[in-house]
Amino acid sequence: MIFIGVLVAVSAALVYRRDGLDGVLKILTHDLGLFGEILPRVLAGCLLGAFIAEILPHEKVSRSLGPNSGLKGLLIGTAFGAILPGGPFTAYPVAAALLTVGADFGATIAMVVSWTLIGYGRAVAWELPILGTDFTLWRIVISLPIPVLAGALGRFVYVRVYPKGEGEPS
Repeated sequence: MIFIGVLVAVSAALVYRRDGLDGVLKILTHDLGLFGEILPRVLAGCLLGAFIAEILPHEKVSRSLGPNSGLKGLLIGTAFGAILPGGPFTAYPVAAALLTVGADFGATIAMVVSWTLIGYGRAVAWELPILGTDFTLWRIVISLPIPVLAGALGRFVYVRVYPKGEGEPS
């Protein structure tokens, strides 16, 4: 956080030197407007994650996506990520909710990687019309194993870094 603060201060000083106070105020005004637009989405995403964590049955999630779910859990996480609509204000709070209710790192990593690589919303809205069906389908087919592999690697590393749940990240 200190590093980002220093970058902001240096950038502001450079803008002030080049464009004066008007340049700095123009950027601040624009960014405050952007913050006002983003804040409701962040709040909605956080509320969505909190509600999902309360609604989802912990036992079923743990059984389907937990550390003992095996390949099935990674495939479910991958499929869920592929069909999850929305942007990062939806995906990351949902991922946090899954971790809260019993999904393991592997299945959650598979979900996030799948949402990033395969996400049908972006494919339908942007990729198909611009790049065509052949490209989109081949890109999806080629990308399919990556979330599963990332989730498996996540599980492998997690059980070695946090053996038997000791010192788990919060």
